[in-house]
Amino acid sequence: MKIVPLPAEEVAKSDAFAASRWRPLPPAGGVLAIPTESSYGLAAAPDDRTAVDRVFALKGRRADQPLPVVVASMAQLAGLGVKASKAVRTVLGSHWPAPLTAVLPIAEPLAASAGRRTLAVRRPAHAGLRRLLEETGPLTATSANRSGEAPFLDALSVADWMAEFGRRDGVSQGGDAVIDGGRLHGGPPSTLIDLSGSAPRVLRLGAFQGPALDELMETAAPALTYRD
Repeated sequence: MKIVPLPAEEVAKSDAFAASRWRPLPPAGGVLAIPTESSYGLAAAPDDRTAVDRVFALKGRRADQPLPVVVASMAQLAGLGVKASKAVRTVLGSHWPAPLTAVLPIAEPLAASAGRRTLAVRRPAHAGLRRLLEETGPLTATSANRSGEAPFLDALSVADWMAEFGRRDGVSQGGDAVIDGGRLHGGPPSTLIDLSGSAPRVLRLGAFQGPALDELMETAAPALTYRD
């Protein structure tokens, strides 16, 4: 298990997370543990079936429960096949980056979407993670923990957990890595909203709430009826 240390004085600098500084990235099928806004997450290319299946196995997550994906920019939505209208993208762009995940329609199912034609996407409020995503492209970002348990807040605990899973299940960890972004503060998950239907819905209330969420829901409603 490779742990990529980042000096404490560099953790707050977005360039410290540039993929070119700690290549090679995990190969196809590998899983990367990454720091997010509140806790560590499990990252895999959304269309890498082997890596996504390993994320499901690590979490003990049901195979019909999609994984959320994080992007560096609005431009990366196209590579995921997102079919949201310009009006919906404008609404999201006015609030992102933020701890706000939106379920959006996609052209074709991805490994991370668990067979669905929708995908939960977030542009994270973590400058370092966005810098990483500029080079890697979109990645899954489900919390690093067994489903129903508390997420890990430090890199060493994540690495030990992933290594123990590999020993127990006989799965090689040679392609995995953990980016040590320091101890994270924890806190609520992102707010999850559904913008794939005819009306916006809040599926999970999290860190993004209050007047900002009220404004988003108010502006999202007419945006969903708009057609480019």
